[in-house]
Amino acid sequence: MPVLVMKFGGTSVANLDRIRRAAKRVGVEVAKGYDVIVIVSAMSGKTNELVGWVNETSPMYDAREYDAVVSSGENVTAGLMALTLQEMDIPARSWQGWQVPLKTNSAHSSARIEEIPNDNINAKFAEGMKVAVVAGFQGVSPEGRITTLGRGGSDTTAVAFAAAFDAERCDIYTDVDGIYTTDPRVAPKARKLDKIAFEEMLELASLGAKVLQTRSVELAMRYNVKLRVLSSFEEPSDTAGTLVCAEEDIMESNVVNGIAYSREEAKMTLISVADRPGIAAKIFGPLSEAGINVDMIIQNIAEEGRTDMTFSCPTEQVKRAEKALNDAKDRGDINFHDLVADTNVCKISAVGIGMRSQSGVAAKMFKTLSDEGINIKVIATSEIKISVLIDRKYMELAVQALHDAFELDKAN
Repeated sequence: MPVLVMKFGGTSVANLDRIRRAAKRVGVEVAKGYDVIVIVSAMSGKTNELVGWVNETSPMYDAREYDAVVSSGENVTAGLMALTLQEMDIPARSWQGWQVPLKTNSAHSSARIEEIPNDNINAKFAEGMKVAVVAGFQGVSPEGRITTLGRGGSDTTAVAFAAAFDAERCDIYTDVDGIYTTDPRVAPKARKLDKIAFEEMLELASLGAKVLQTRSVELAMRYNVKLRVLSSFEEPSDTAGTLVCAEEDIMESNVVNGIAYSREEAKMTLISVADRPGIAAKIFGPLSEAGINVDMIIQNIAEEGRTDMTFSCPTEQVKRAEKALNDAKDRGDINFHDLVADTNVCKISAVGIGMRSQSGVAAKMFKTLSDEGINIKVIATSEIKISVLIDRKYMELAVQALHDAFELDKAN
């Protein structure tokens, strides 16, 4: 039988009624002749509750026990989903990560998937099981301990299973009905996309779009797994949601296909740094070791052997970045006059595979922001993306203006 992977997020299994609704969707696919692998998250809010209990019990917790606790939410959902399907006379059973087994490395709370043998589940399909309900977000380390894949890890679990079982498609059910040209809460004219290329989705996910975890999109692109994002609260149909697929599966695409934003960004500037070979490594080495996610980087023109170095990072990492750089200064590794952090900025990005073949996108973006009186502080580009840092107070205005300028409310 062909295999279909269906993943249900926390809001889609938040209570027993929603689990029953999700089970009915699974039943529809079983009736079409699929063997189905269902990946479930913990009920909405449950993982946060479990994390809170761990922190309250042991602020300096053992990461192995952290994983043992926080993975339990998915186990509950998997069991309840299997019971619900059995009540519908659909042969189903639940699987925890170690039973599959979903093999990971030993990096507790942020484990990477290494292998998913399909022998055990395929054997049960051959015996008549129609649905394998797998607890998402979790696996087993080489030492035999439970591991978790990091927040949002159930998306990655689903895509990995789709690749391992050569599934026809991987359906991600969530509380939104697809991928939009931007956040509809910010720009009411935002339009749902029927299809979007892996590369565009990867950029949007990394730039602030919350619909899919970045790692899941990377995995789907590597193994060419067709992803469909759709709402668990709307009536099912074959054309529902947004298909995330290879670029060649899209007939024609807009030059810009989406506007992303990240509200919690900071701009940090090292003033008057010695301009000499290796200085960038001396600056960004300590930042890397401190786990700082550096994004945009600009080095100004040097004058009299000194230069300014600017970079962006998440607001929550500013204190750590300051400590890492000041420690490096105290050790004599780098010398700078001052370190200035601006935590009142945001990042706005235009994304589209059409940028590869059409010029003028940057000019239009910059003119649009200029016309609105918005000053650009930092610019970064890639083949299919242009990102700018601006004052955070202009975020909504910038998103709406760019959405209008690139006419994203209109279909191809």
